[in-house]
Amino acid sequence: MPRFETILLDLDGTLVDAFTTIHRSYSHILPRFGRPVPTREEVRRAVGGGLENAMRHFLPEPLIAEAVTLHLAHTDAILLEDVTLMPGAMDLLRAQHAAGVALAVFTNKRGDHSRRICAHLGVTPFLRGIFGAKDTPWLKPQPEFAAHVLRQLGTGADTAMLIGDSPFDVMAAHNGGFPCWCVTTGTHNAAQLRAATADSVFDDLLALQAAL
Repeated sequence: MPRFETILLDLDGTLVDAFTTIHRSYSHILPRFGRPVPTREEVRRAVGGGLENAMRHFLPEPLIAEAVTLHLAHTDAILLEDVTLMPGAMDLLRAQHAAGVALAVFTNKRGDHSRRICAHLGVTPFLRGIFGAKDTPWLKPQPEFAAHVLRQLGTGADTAMLIGDSPFDVMAAHNGGFPCWCVTTGTHNAAQLRAATADSVFDDLLALQAAL
């Protein structure tokens, strides 16, 4: 029997490296509102809790809706230009899929963008679902989002785990009643992830798959 019957995977920073795309979109949009082009580190610190919340790091509330609309349009145009799989991602998916594990993407990235990326990178056949922002009324770390995903997969929290790269993922998993294993390939380092009470922390998906 596999160690976990269900593995949920965060997308950006965990399964895929989409950070160049994300930074390009902020760099394109913020100067239109009189803001300077953000550094990669400024964007890295902002993302993870959904686009609206991330945009609040840069703009006041009255400008958020317009900025998000523009950001989404620009991201849609460049979505597949720079995105790549993280090292070890395909090996992990193939191995766990072959073991009979139910795999699904569980992300705060827009669901439509997430599905396009997964199809483009050839990972959709290994997944039983791709659940993102705007697919439901919820975002990570709301427990309703995790419960919805497990319900759709027909699985339970007692045999599930989440692979992520941020405290949002740790909170989402723990709020949902299951552990979170984190990688340091995304927005946070090992010390930050341990401080957020991640159940295990790995350098990358290669090391995590070895532990599985």
